[in-house]
Amino acid sequence: MAFSFFPAPVLAAGLSFALQHATIPAKCVLVTLFFFSIFSWSVMWTKLRVVRIAKRQAHNFREHFRADRQPLRLYSLGARFDGTPLYDVYLAGCEEMTFHLLGSPEVDETFRGRLEIAPRISPAQMRAVDSAMERAVGESSLRLESQMILLASAVSGAPFLGLLGTVWGVMDTFGDVAAAGSANLTAMAPGVSAALITTVTGLLVAIPAMFGYNFLVTSIRAMTVDMDNFAAELSSEFAHRYVDHGARPARK
Repeated sequence: MAFSFFPAPVLAAGLSFALQHATIPAKCVLVTLFFFSIFSWSVMWTKLRVVRIAKRQAHNFREHFRADRQPLRLYSLGARFDGTPLYDVYLAGCEEMTFHLLGSPEVDETFRGRLEIAPRISPAQMRAVDSAMERAVGESSLRLESQMILLASAVSGAPFLGLLGTVWGVMDTFGDVAAAGSANLTAMAPGVSAALITTVTGLLVAIPAMFGYNFLVTSIRAMTVDMDNFAAELSSEFAHRYVDHGARPARK
């Protein structure tokens, strides 16, 4: 036997009743919360799509990057992995490294030949390459975190905005009751019902935004750590192949 504590017709009737008796301030709050909801769901949908594409492309990029031990191979081939921040970090590092090795980041038909005879760079130049990758990590992180303020505002602001509408509506209800000189449930119920709908709407906006915000923040933090780790891996590959660390003292 199925039990339904909140049948749909009852809920629809209750919402319709509350909206019919809502005051102008309550309706203004509801309209504001409606736009909050649109913006928060748009941000969540967009960011979830960006995160999903970035993770898929990052997996493909790693497979191609680790196929051999030549860190500039993908750069010389002109391979592209749009949508993943790892590729942006890789591209920034390769452009800076190629500039110091060859004097120009341009890739042409003589690129591989010039790369084979190019002298190794100094540790000071390698630090410039590391700085370029660090900048790319920071810029990619900022792009991933863009518009997250809208979700944070929906999480923190929507319940308070709904509570403001409720308090305002209850205040108006008690004022009308005092002016009428009679306090009874029939007179107070419409106003209280209309006042409470703003709090309910505020929570309906804030709760999904809270779950979406927490998931996205965790995902973006993980992607930022992944970019830092990849930058360190790429820096190690560059230092091994293209940096002149000086002559090592012979062992006695």
